[in-house]
Amino acid sequence: MAEIIQKDGTWTFDGETLRLTPGRDKNVGLLRRTLGELAVPLEALAGISLEQGKKAGRLRLRLRDGADPLLHATGGRLTEPHDPYQLVVESDRYGVAEYFTEEVRTALLLEQTPSGPVTAYLLPGPPLPLSVSAGDSTVSFDGERVRLEWNWKTEDAKAAAGPRTLAVADLEGVEWQPAAGLENGHLRFLVRHAPTKAPAKYDPNAVELWGFKKDPLMALVAAAVQARLPHPSAPAAPALEGPRAPETDRTAPPDRAEDDHDALLRRLRELGELHRSGVLTDEEFTLAKQAILKRM
Repeated sequence: MAEIIQKDGTWTFDGETLRLTPGRDKNVGLLRRTLGELAVPLEALAGISLEQGKKAGRLRLRLRDGADPLLHATGGRLTEPHDPYQLVVESDRYGVAEYFTEEVRTALLLEQTPSGPVTAYLLPGPPLPLSVSAGDSTVSFDGERVRLEWNWKTEDAKAAAGPRTLAVADLEGVEWQPAAGLENGHLRFLVRHAPTKAPAKYDPNAVELWGFKKDPLMALVAAAVQARLPHPSAPAAPALEGPRAPETDRTAPPDRAEDDHDALLRRLRELGELHRSGVLTDEEFTLAKQAILKRM
């Protein structure tokens, strides 16, 4: 097992799963602290990097496109204190960070984990039930229904109809946009067959955000709802008429053709080249070779 412990958090890797636990340092963002420990399966990972600075550096995980509903819902707009896939590393722990990085990279190599996009979420999203108060509303989500309850800061025209309940089955998407500069942000639920261009201030299906401390927590609501909507890259449903076309799932396990004798021989040759070039240690090469021989 590989592990790195910092004030910013603790990351561990057991060969199959990375566990990301936020630290208790004051610089750890509220979203990370509220989200708690994340378990990231190796198959959801596209890569890992270590960026070194004079006083501190960062470990960064790069997930496969579409693997995490939180990243999909936030669209890369999470700032560093709130991004659960970054870890601040003190300069005197660079050696440990390098070892951790190499362990993860070796596992990705040995498992032949693809780095391309996926067609189904590989992380479950934030735990439920979930309730967040920020901006002009309190939003609650139980997995089936979203409830918006307005507060004293809500525009009268929007609050006049009272609390609002939306079924997930009636939603086609969710938008989260943080406040930036003089521009307010929002959390908007896109109701099927009810498009609108109204600002979040007046939209009864949206929460207006002003850039206060709890605003990032609305991203957790967005992620939890997104995790229960159809994946944006999921294959389209087959037509009712005509023969059903075969489907290809990029995230599915290799088919039987991948396990035939010739494919395994090619894998052995690839491992041998990696061993000779120094990418794999003697022990890593031996373990990988034994695994392939058992399959043959």
